[in-house]
Amino acid sequence: MTAVAQRTFAALRYHNYRLFFAGQLTSQIGSWMQRIALGWFVYQLTHSPFAVGVMAFAQFAPFMLFGLFAGVITDRVDARRLVILTQVGQLVTAVALAWIALAGIAEPWMLYTIAFANGTILVLDVPSRQQLTYRMVGREVLPNAIALNSTLFNASRIFGPAVAGMVYGFTGAGVCFLINAISFLAVLVSLFAMRVSEFFPLEQFERPSILRGTREGLAYVRGQRRVLIVLALTTVLSTFCFNFNVTLPVLAARTLHTDATVYGLLSAVFGAGALVGSLVAAAVGRASMRVMLAGGLVFTGAQLLLAPQSTPLTAGILLFLVGAGFTAWSANSNATVQLSAPDRLRGRIVGFYFYAFNGTGALAGILAGWLCDTGGTKLAFAVAGVVGVLAIVVAALELGGRKSLPALRRFEQHA
Repeated sequence: MTAVAQRTFAALRYHNYRLFFAGQLTSQIGSWMQRIALGWFVYQLTHSPFAVGVMAFAQFAPFMLFGLFAGVITDRVDARRLVILTQVGQLVTAVALAWIALAGIAEPWMLYTIAFANGTILVLDVPSRQQLTYRMVGREVLPNAIALNSTLFNASRIFGPAVAGMVYGFTGAGVCFLINAISFLAVLVSLFAMRVSEFFPLEQFERPSILRGTREGLAYVRGQRRVLIVLALTTVLSTFCFNFNVTLPVLAARTLHTDATVYGLLSAVFGAGALVGSLVAAAVGRASMRVMLAGGLVFTGAQLLLAPQSTPLTAGILLFLVGAGFTAWSANSNATVQLSAPDRLRGRIVGFYFYAFNGTGALAGILAGWLCDTGGTKLAFAVAGVVGVLAIVVAALELGGRKSLPALRRFEQHA
């Protein structure tokens, strides 16, 4: 048991990662409160599932426009300094949301504008935090740190939405946004307290220009068949199957005929499942294509089963499975991509991964909103389930080919 615990929490041996983990734990709870409150706030203002889809478009449009180049910028600058700047930027946007909500002057266009600004900041924040994780723990412990990051994110996904539902019911969206703004102070304290001398070094390489560096990264990906398949699968699943910022508010309000409290609880149940999946990934301690594919099958298959449900209990049980499958898939796909990359390209390859994950989010939000408007969440989850299961099967066949399987086995043995 002790050996399993040591393997599961291996990254916490490092002082800088412990600071980062503690700061992020506080901040992620606030961030989840804001995400939940924002989706419900838009629906409350507009009574339109399509408007919630427009909010998703505003949040993810920056990834579609700028995400392809974010990794190059990460490779050019110091990851810790960049993360400090992005955390300050997110604090400012949270304060802006709190101000217009508490003042009672919020209009949908204001929320869309702030969401676009925050999304632009996140374009740089996501790959820079991944690069910083590598600097804190090194290559050997990186898969465990990625899984623990996912664990932290999903533990927050339990408490943040549940608290947001209650706070929103008593005080409204503004207080949720204000709590998120305050929570960023914990991250900033942890970043300034890090011991820079304990960071793992990177190999020396020439800092690339934006365009040349992007072309170099794309050329590398084209030559790595396994990475190419993982990125393609990520693009499909994130486009069709990961639109819960649109589907869950509509599920709670229109399909189940409940309120913000139940919406928060459903989101928390998803987070509980995701926490279980991420702990399993952390305990495995290495990147595994088999776990990735199995998790993806649970993630998508459970959504197919969720489509016809009309009671909170059955919806909650299936959302738990959706969450568990999601993190088993995403943690292993993330680690697979990162471990395949040399130091000089890691920021770019991570950037491509999150571009695949978020780059179609703007259009996916509109699609999910349209599906919910047309056939409710039953249609939206049915489409997600069918497309997702087919994508997993195709990826499994591609990765299980004669040429791919030996390489896959060697990768899993040495990761």
